[in-house]
Amino acid sequence: MSTIRVFSWNVNGLRAVHRKGFLDWFTKASPDILCLQETKADQSQLPADLTLIEGYYSYFASAERKGYSGVALYTRIKPIQVTLGFEVDAVDKEGRVLIADYGQFVLCDIYFPNGRSSQERLAYKMKFYDAFLKFVDHLRDTGRHVVVCGDVNTAHREIDLARPKANEGTSGFLPEERAWVDKFLSHGYVDTFRMFNDQPDQYTYWDQMTRARDRNVGWRIDYFFVNQGFAGQVKAAYILPEVMGSDHCPIGIDLDLAP
Repeated sequence: MSTIRVFSWNVNGLRAVHRKGFLDWFTKASPDILCLQETKADQSQLPADLTLIEGYYSYFASAERKGYSGVALYTRIKPIQVTLGFEVDAVDKEGRVLIADYGQFVLCDIYFPNGRSSQERLAYKMKFYDAFLKFVDHLRDTGRHVVVCGDVNTAHREIDLARPKANEGTSGFLPEERAWVDKFLSHGYVDTFRMFNDQPDQYTYWDQMTRARDRNVGWRIDYFFVNQGFAGQVKAAYILPEVMGSDHCPIGIDLDLAP
């Protein structure tokens, strides 16, 4: 068995976090695979030291709208294939999805929509959730192991946010959003962090406007999920709240793979 370390981080702007020491952290942390969300940049807008990192293959998906959304993948292990999106026109124009096939598993790096700005965006978020579930179920049903990571933009249970009662009417903790996470897990997937940690006050996102991070008034909305048949390969799952630079912090898992 060989162990690989996979990190995921909503950086809230790759160019912004680059100015805050991202590459120093990346070099020191040295994950085998790093998935980023909310990069807010087309590849052509990035400096060379972000597109060509020694020892890593890099892949980028960006939105049609400049400076919005976007995901990226840095990986020491070259994937067999990398694809963008779910092949569903209605949800694929915002650069939210990178799918990397590693043979032993398929990695889905996803920036799920935020539903707070309007009812239209909430409807889009739920449509995106459904397109994702259909896509990932198809992968799993064809015999593939699946690792899903990213900013899901929903706290699943009351333990996953500091102020559940105050946020019952807020997108990110609405009954229909939480019910969708229940539905997703019921299809045979596992929230890897909760395999190892059942404690409260474990968050991945804090509102910057209210300096919520100083008081740890946060939300756990970033996840690694795997299909149940692959859960035995997950040896650790964790949050890295000490890493600054974004309103989110990185999360990670360690996977045992056959050589």
